[in-house]
Amino acid sequence: MENRRRSRVTPLRIAESVAATLRDRILGSGPDYRLPTQDQLVDEFGVSYPSIREAIRILETEGLVTVRRGNVGGAEVHRPDAASAAYHLGLALQGERVTLGDLATGLQMLEPLCAAECARRPDRHETVVPGLRANLDATAGLIGTGAAFTHAARRFHELVVAGTPNITIRAVVSTLVALWSAQEEAWAEGLTSQDEYPSEVDAAAVVQTHQRLLKEIVAGRPAAAERVARAHLAATQSYVVDRVDQGVVNAVLAKARPPATAPSPWRV
Repeated sequence: MENRRRSRVTPLRIAESVAATLRDRILGSGPDYRLPTQDQLVDEFGVSYPSIREAIRILETEGLVTVRRGNVGGAEVHRPDAASAAYHLGLALQGERVTLGDLATGLQMLEPLCAAECARRPDRHETVVPGLRANLDATAGLIGTGAAFTHAARRFHELVVAGTPNITIRAVVSTLVALWSAQEEAWAEGLTSQDEYPSEVDAAAVVQTHQRLLKEIVAGRPAAAERVARAHLAATQSYVVDRVDQGVVNAVLAKARPPATAPSPWRV
């Protein structure tokens, strides 16, 4: 008779199994989902505390939870969004030594397609236009404020991508846009601190171009919207690219970027 080795279920395999179940819950639940306490998880899965802690650690390394220590400790759940995806994509691009110029070129290919899709939406007057108009009003009021203006202007781009009906395209392009926004905003903050930010005339020109793009979207002219968006990106990104074209994408900037005040492009 053959000697059969009894397979052992290691603590790591148990933790991975628990993590897989919790991951599915996080990704399949709404934004209000809360992770049970460790005591509750031990009772539910019938495993040890070390296995539960290792499962949570796995989710923490994936960016799905943040563990708070101390008297008010616990695990805070984070659903994936453009910002977290931008950070992880940024790590891959930074590892490949991808330049800002290369990232800018990629966006010039993809983002204008989103502007065209916004113009094609039959419900654009309800789903896309109000957010863009509100952003334009806010951005126009920030001319002369340096980095604050750039931050608001970048939100306009994110809202355009957020209006793309196809969920896959929206998720992919919003990740690239969030990554670029982090690089451009860091550039703007540096120039503002050195009192070298572009002139108010340049900022006003950005607002005017955003107004032109919105006009084409409102009118339902996809080809014109795409054309305006592509020319605008080439012009505005040159402010950054001409100075740091060989600069490599910095993933940490995406992670440190303040939370967006605009709706998440992944959930519009």
